[in-house]
Amino acid sequence: MTAAHAPADTMLSPDAGTAQDPARTSALVVDDEAPARDELAYLLRTFPDVSLVHAVGSSSEAIRHLQHYQYDLVFLDVRMPDLDGLEVARLLQQFAVPPVVIFVTAYEEYAVRAFDVQARDYLLKPISRARLERALQRALGPDRAHPKAWTEKPAPAIPVEVAGRTRMIECRQVSWVEAVGDYVRLHLTDGSAHLIRMPISHVEERWSPHGFVRIHRGYLVPIRAITEFAVVGGNHTVTVSGRVLPVSRRHARDVRERFLHAADGR
Repeated sequence: MTAAHAPADTMLSPDAGTAQDPARTSALVVDDEAPARDELAYLLRTFPDVSLVHAVGSSSEAIRHLQHYQYDLVFLDVRMPDLDGLEVARLLQQFAVPPVVIFVTAYEEYAVRAFDVQARDYLLKPISRARLERALQRALGPDRAHPKAWTEKPAPAIPVEVAGRTRMIECRQVSWVEAVGDYVRLHLTDGSAHLIRMPISHVEERWSPHGFVRIHRGYLVPIRAITEFAVVGGNHTVTVSGRVLPVSRRHARDVRERFLHAADGR
């Protein structure tokens, strides 16, 4: 497809052929809300293997684009003024080679219907880059969703002083991290705990790429260690190593999604 065939608002550069390169990925974002559309398009462009991103504001524009380009991924909002996202997904199922569909919406109630139309994933707004990365891993495979350097770089250990000796604590030894003022207490899998002078935000920065998630301003836990996510009386909690820990409303949606996806892989 040459640039001359592209719609005027999405004219491509001469290397646009990467959309057909099996080693690279092309994506179409469809959302009638400009801020959400622009943010998702921006996040997608931060992934090296996503070589082409188009963003449109309506289903009719999306259909025009789909007539010109063969996209690998289509990110669909559900509620839109003309055809809704579910209807567009049904149309895509009729393609000889349907693109992978990922729904992006602020509404939870369409999830079952979304998977009925063969959606690969269902993302709730606002979307974090980490959540988008997991969606790309599900759609493309882990080797293509992010640079190898991210997965191969070992998690940094944290030094603690124990009886006059310095011991290095690795993240795999930790059940949960608890904020205590300007300190954190590392609760280890062997039942011991160590208090160190380091803000919890620094531990989160070091270990979040390695499976740790903030569940509350006072707690950081590895997703692998969560055995239960519960909602009782409007309060969210998780169980980690037999201990029930609070989950703030701000973090509840992301924690629940990550727990469910981790459970799928167990």
